[in-house]
Amino acid sequence: VAATQPSINWHLKENAREHHTSKFSSDELIVRRGQAYTLTFNGMEQPEQNLIFIAETGPKPSKAAKTLATFGISSTASTESWSAVLQSSSSSSMSVSISSPHNAVIGRYKLSVQSTASGSSATANLGTFVLLFNPWSSGDDVYLPSQAECEEYVLEEFGIIFAGNKNHISSFGWNFGQFQGDILSICLSIMDRSLYYRQDPVTDVSHRNDPKYVGRVLSAMVNANDDQGVVLGNWSGSYEGGKNPTSWTGSGEILQSWKKSGFKPVRYGQCWVFAAVLTTVLRCLGIPTRTITNFSSAHDADGNLRVDEFYDASGNHLEKGADSIWNFHVWNESWFTRSDLGPSYSGWQVLDATPQEESGGIYQCGPASRNAIKEGEVDLEYDCPFVFAEVNADCMYWNYDSATGKKTLIFSKATEIGESISTKAVGRDDRVDVTRDYKYEEGSKKERDTFKKARKKLGLEDKFDPTAPTPKEIEQKPDISGKFKVAGSLEVGKDLNLLLVLENLQSDAKTVHVNMTAWSTLYTRRPIREIWKDSISVTLSPKEEKQFPIKIKYNEYQQQLTTDKTIQVTAVCHVEDGIQVLVKRNIALDNPAIDVQVLGEAKVNKEVDVEVVFTNPIDAEVMDCVLQVEGCDLLTGILELRIPPLKAKEKSSTKFKLIPSEAGAKHLLVNFSCDKFADIKTFKMVNVIN
Repeated sequence: VAATQPSINWHLKENAREHHTSKFSSDELIVRRGQAYTLTFNGMEQPEQNLIFIAETGPKPSKAAKTLATFGISSTASTESWSAVLQSSSSSSMSVSISSPHNAVIGRYKLSVQSTASGSSATANLGTFVLLFNPWSSGDDVYLPSQAECEEYVLEEFGIIFAGNKNHISSFGWNFGQFQGDILSICLSIMDRSLYYRQDPVTDVSHRNDPKYVGRVLSAMVNANDDQGVVLGNWSGSYEGGKNPTSWTGSGEILQSWKKSGFKPVRYGQCWVFAAVLTTVLRCLGIPTRTITNFSSAHDADGNLRVDEFYDASGNHLEKGADSIWNFHVWNESWFTRSDLGPSYSGWQVLDATPQEESGGIYQCGPASRNAIKEGEVDLEYDCPFVFAEVNADCMYWNYDSATGKKTLIFSKATEIGESISTKAVGRDDRVDVTRDYKYEEGSKKERDTFKKARKKLGLEDKFDPTAPTPKEIEQKPDISGKFKVAGSLEVGKDLNLLLVLENLQSDAKTVHVNMTAWSTLYTRRPIREIWKDSISVTLSPKEEKQFPIKIKYNEYQQQLTTDKTIQVTAVCHVEDGIQVLVKRNIALDNPAIDVQVLGEAKVNKEVDVEVVFTNPIDAEVMDCVLQVEGCDLLTGILELRIPPLKAKEKSSTKFKLIPSEAGAKHLLVNFSCDKFADIKTFKMVNVIN
C-alpha cells in the first residue's frame, strides 16, 4: 500500500507548557523525558491497532544502544519504555499521548510511523523533536524536588558571578540565554563534536541518558584544549587577536561565534567564562546547574595537597613551580544522582571546564561529588583530589635564592585556602555562602581529621617528600608580625593608600630591613608588571607596634594595571639574627560607578527609554568609549553604542530604547569601556508588565 502522508499537529504550545519548555523559541517540539506529550494525526487511513511508532536518535540507531524504540498503541503509559496511548479518534484523525522512559537518551529524535494493511507495510516520516533531561520528574536522575530551585537552576537566564578577592568580594551579572535563538541546536552540536563522539559515535550517543557522562563530556568541550572546543583560555595579560575575557557579558555571543566561525574556538576565556558557558549548555539540556566562586583557590599541580609560593629577597613573587593560588576561581555545580557511588554522594556535583590539569588524558574535570569532597573521600570518581585541594590545600611560602638555588621556608598556613565559597541565591540577587558544604569549620578537629584522611587515601602520609619543609622549619616562630591595612578607598582613578603595620613580639629591640614591592597581577595572582618598590630600615622597641604609610599614586599604577584591576603588595622583612617575615596583600580595585535608569513603565511590546549615566572621575580626558547592552526578553542580541570622549570630570548621558517581549523580572546588563577604564559593569532589574 502507498501510505498517504499523514499531517501532524505537534501541539507545540500545550506540550511546551506541560514540559517547562515554553521559553525556547522554536518551531520544533521540545519535551522532557519520562513525561507524556500529545500529538494529533490527520489523514491516518489505517486503524490504530495497525500502527507502529519509531523514535530514533544518533548515527546508527539500535535497540541495544537504546537509541531506537518501536512501540504500538497500548492501553497504559509506561515510564520504563516508550509507549503510545490513544486519547481520542475519529474517522479522519486521532490524538495519541507518547511517553519516553525516565532514562531515555537525550537529543534530537526522528519520529516515524509504520502502518500495515493487507500484508504490506509503509513508513511515513513525521518529523523531528528534541528530548531533554527532566528535573521535574521524580524518576529522573536530575530530579530536583524544589520548584523554586528548578526555576532558578534550569529556567533562569540571568546569573550573578562573584569575583574580587576574599577581603573584597565583588560581583557582576551574566546573561546565560539558554533559550535564545538556536542555542539548543548549538548545544547538541557541541556534543557531536566531542572526542568521545569522534572516537565512537554509537557508544557516545547511547551514554547520553546519563548526566554524569554528559557533564563530563561538556566539561571537556567548553574549553578548546584537545578537541577544538568552544572557548580558548588565555591567562597571559595580553589578548591580541580576540576579546579580553573581562569584556563578555553573556554566553550567547560566545556560542553563536563558535558556530558562525565553523566551530573554531572563541578567543578568549578565563574561569568565569568557561563556567558561565557550561551553565548555559547544561541548563539548556535540562540539568540543574549553578556557578560557584571559591576565594583563595589552590591549583595543586603535583597532587600533594600543598601549594608552594616563592619570593626573592626583594619581595618579588616568583613564577616558579606549577602550583598557584588564585584570588578566586569559578566552577560549576550540577544536580544529579550518583548511582555509581551510592545515595549519600548524590546531589550537587562539581564540574569544571577551565583547563587546569588533564584527567584521563584530556582537560576535563568532574563530576566530583560535593559530599565526597567534604568527607575527604578523594578516591571516588571523578577528580576529587584536584577539587579537594582547591578548597583545602596547605600553603607554604618560601624564600628562593636564584644564585644558590636554596629555598628557605618563611611560613606555612593551613587555613588560607577555600574561603567564602559563593553562589547566587535562589530567586534573589544575593550572595549565599556554601563554604560549610565543602568542608568542616577551618581549624576544627573534624576538618584536620578529614585532611589527614585525604592525605592517607592519596598515599601522602607514609611517603617521604624531599620538597616538604621539616617539622623544625614549620615550628620556628618569628620575632615580628606584620600586615598591610587599607586606608581610604580602593578605586581605579584614585591614589592607593596603605599602612604597613609591624609589631615586635619579643621583649628586646629588633632591627628590621624591609623590602617592598607592588606588582599588577591577573586574578590568578600571576605578576604582570612592577608598579612600585621601596625599602626601609626600622628599629622596633620591645613589644612596639609601628605604622608606615604607603602611597601609590594613580599615575604610577594606571599604565601598569591589568583589566583584572588587581595589585599584590609584598614586604619581605629581614630581621637581624631572626627569621624572615613575609607580609602580603592582594588588592582588588573597584571601577567607578555607572548609573542605569529605566524612564517610565516597561510593558510587553511597548518601547521604553533607558538612560545610562557615567561621570569621568579623573583629571584627564577618556576616549574610545563604548557602551554594550544585553538582556533576555528586553532586546535581541547585543546593542553597542559609541560615546564621544569625555573631558576631566565630565558627565555623559546616553539614552536608548528597549522593547520587552515578555512579562516578569528581567535583567538588563550594561558594560561601559574606555581607554582608562575597562569593562565597568552593572545590571538593572526591569519589571516588565503586560
